[in-house]
Amino acid sequence: MAQWSSFSLRRSLAFTGCLFLATGISLFPVGTEQAGVRALEANSSVAVGGTWRGASFPVENFQGYTSPFGYRRSPDGSSNQEFHRGLDMAAPQGSYIRNWWTGKIVEVSDNTACGTSVVIKSGAWEHIYCHMEGYVETKDGKKYLSDRSGGVQLAEGQIIPAGARIGRVGMTGRTTGPHLHWGLKYSGQYVDPALVLRAMYAEQVKYSLVPNGAQ
Repeated sequence: MAQWSSFSLRRSLAFTGCLFLATGISLFPVGTEQAGVRALEANSSVAVGGTWRGASFPVENFQGYTSPFGYRRSPDGSSNQEFHRGLDMAAPQGSYIRNWWTGKIVEVSDNTACGTSVVIKSGAWEHIYCHMEGYVETKDGKKYLSDRSGGVQLAEGQIIPAGARIGRVGMTGRTTGPHLHWGLKYSGQYVDPALVLRAMYAEQVKYSLVPNGAQ
């Protein structure tokens, strides 16, 4: 599977960093969940060996963030508040989604509000990708995510490298427009993906300032 170029990754992360600085995006839940997320923020870099250099930005043709992690008004238009366990990233329908970190596919699904989705496990991390194109099919007792128009077929149990294309942005499940809902868990607890992207951006900046021979 093709890997994303380092230039594309730097460009997307640079855009991400600018948005974080401009908007302050990174909303925390309240109460006990808030304390848990903040604790994970402090320990997130330790959880992956102190470096984010192996990670990939999760979507091509990124346009912006449409809904952050945390409490928000329900997208059905009502005044109800709900907890949003991920970060929504707008991109044109059909844009390719990239695997954030090398790991094993532990679930493919197409029968929830998440729409056609993939869950990948990388050590203590789980990354969740929702509202994708395609559907789930079962063959010889094994479940596959199939997006034939996009040239993608993934099987539960498959090992996927970081940066590999794992699907395309769609409008399956409960959604009001094409976007990737990207969720992250660490040791079973949801983490604000904005914290991880911010750390990835900071490390890209750090290493861009170090001479090649010193890295």
